[in-house]
Amino acid sequence: MAYDNPENVLVLETTKGKVVIKLRPDLAPNHVARVKELAREGFYDGVVFHRVIEGFMAQTGDPTGTGAGGSDKPDLKAEFSAEPHKRGTVSAARTQNPDSANSQFYICFDRAPWLDRQYSVWGEVIEGMDNIDKIKRGEPVRDPDQITTMRVAADL
Repeated sequence: MAYDNPENVLVLETTKGKVVIKLRPDLAPNHVARVKELAREGFYDGVVFHRVIEGFMAQTGDPTGTGAGGSDKPDLKAEFSAEPHKRGTVSAARTQNPDSANSQFYICFDRAPWLDRQYSVWGEVIEGMDNIDKIKRGEPVRDPDQITTMRVAADL
C-alpha cells in the first residue's frame, strides 16, 4: 500500500494482524523521532501488549513486559497538545512525572477525555484498528499478544 509520506508511517505486524499508524510530528516531533529511531533498531520486535483495558486502551513498548521498563535512551520532555484522545489515538505512556515518557505507548479503544493535554499524542491508527480490538485484555495480560515487527514504512 502506498502512503502519502512513508517516512511518517509505522507498520506493525502483531499476533492479531497488521496495524498502520500515521505519525504526527506536527504534535510531538521528539516522540515521533524516538519511536522511529527505536523501530529502526528493532526495539519493538517481540514486545508484548502488557496492559490492555477493555473500553480504554492497549499499552505496549516495554521490553520487560511489566510496564516498568523502557529503552536505554533518555526520557522525553512532554509534548502535550490539544489533540483529543479518541479511538485509534496513539500516545506516549509515562509515570506521574510528565517528562518520563520513553518507549512505551498506548492505543485508545475509545474516547478518553481525561487524558487530553496530559499525555503526548504522537500518532493515529489509520489501518488495522480491528486487529487492536482483538488483543487479549488484562492487567497484566496472561499469554499476551505482541508486536512481531514494527517498521517505518519508508524502510519496507
